[in-house]
Amino acid sequence: MAYQKLQAGRAASVTPSDTLDIPSVTGGINDGCVLYVGIGGDLTVTTTGQDVVTFVNIQDGTFIPVQVLKVLSTGTTATGIIALW
Repeated sequence: MAYQKLQAGRAASVTPSDTLDIPSVTGGINDGCVLYVGIGGDLTVTTTGQDVVTFVNIQDGTFIPVQVLKVLSTGTTATGIIALW
């Protein structure tokens, strides 16, 4: 029986940007990653489906189980964001 791998194999710090996607750790195109938020706040992202959403009042130490392409600087107050692949 096949199983889905639930642990990340790669990780990188994220700098929020209104124009740039999160770069892949391998240098290629990021086709979606999940996020860890170290210090809580609001988090505005673009999903792989091109939806722009704001997660309000994320708590410290939270995993965001949504496939994300970009963390926008506008609307994001959370810090310590890490992309996981």
